[in-house]
Amino acid sequence: MNTIIRKSVLGVAGLAFAGGVFAGPAAAQAAPVVEAGKPVAVQADKPGVDKGKLIPHGVQGGQSRIDLSDEQVASTKAIVAATKKAGMDERAAVVSIATALQESKLENLGHLGDRNDHDSQGLFQQRPSSGWGTVEQITDPEYSTTAFLKGLKQVDGWQDMPLTKAAQTVQVSAYPDHYAQWEQLAADLVAEHWNS
Repeated sequence: MNTIIRKSVLGVAGLAFAGGVFAGPAAAQAAPVVEAGKPVAVQADKPGVDKGKLIPHGVQGGQSRIDLSDEQVASTKAIVAATKKAGMDERAAVVSIATALQESKLENLGHLGDRNDHDSQGLFQQRPSSGWGTVEQITDPEYSTTAFLKGLKQVDGWQDMPLTKAAQTVQVSAYPDHYAQWEQLAADLVAEHWNS
C-alpha cells in the first residue's frame, strides 16, 4: 500500500517538475508572488523599501494575517503618513501598524460600551483618562499615531528592541506578547504603502 502511494506522489511530483521545465522562465515570471496563500502585488515603478530595516530581528512566534477592508487600508496609510510626518523611519511604521493591528485590527474604534477596556478608543486603544488626549483626538488617526510615536521616541533603544517589547513599553498592555504576531503583516503593509 505504501509503495502505491509513494509511486503516486512521485508521479505527481514528476509531472509538476516536467511542467515547470517545459513552461520555462516565461511562465515563472508571469506567476504572481504568493505569500501565505495570498497574492502580493509587485510594483516595479516604485522604489523599494529595505526589507532588512522592517524586521531587523526576524519575527517572533506564529504570525497572524487578516484581509483588510477599505477602512483598514485607509488606517494603514494614515499611520504611514503620520510616521513620515514625524520624521521617523519604516521600522517605526512597522511597530505602529503591528500595535494598531493588535489593539483594534486597524479599525478606528469608538467607545464599545461593556466590551470596552475602560475608556480605550481609536486605532491604538488609547485612553483619555490616561492622558493620551480627548476622545476626538485619539479617534483621529493622525493624532493617535503621532501620540504613539511620541511615546515610542521616549523609549531608549526602541530601534534595537524586538517589536513586542517596544510596543509594550509604550502601550503597557495586559497581553504584551500579542503584538509580535502582527510583525510580518505590518512589515508587508509598510513595504506596500511606504512609497505609494
